[in-house]
Amino acid sequence: MKKYQCQMCGYIYDPEKGDPKNNIPPGTPFENLPEDWTCPSCAAPKGAFKPLS
Repeated sequence: MKKYQCQMCGYIYDPEKGDPKNNIPPGTPFENLPEDWTCPSCAAPKGAFKPLS
């Protein structure tokens, strides 16, 4: 599963870890995050994330 990085603050969403702060369980692909999900570090919208190559 691809990791995605917030272009605002540099936070990296790792699907293997999920996002415990926002009740996203480990194993959740970025594409399956809710549309209203925001960066747990800076609250940027999901659209501010780009896939890491």
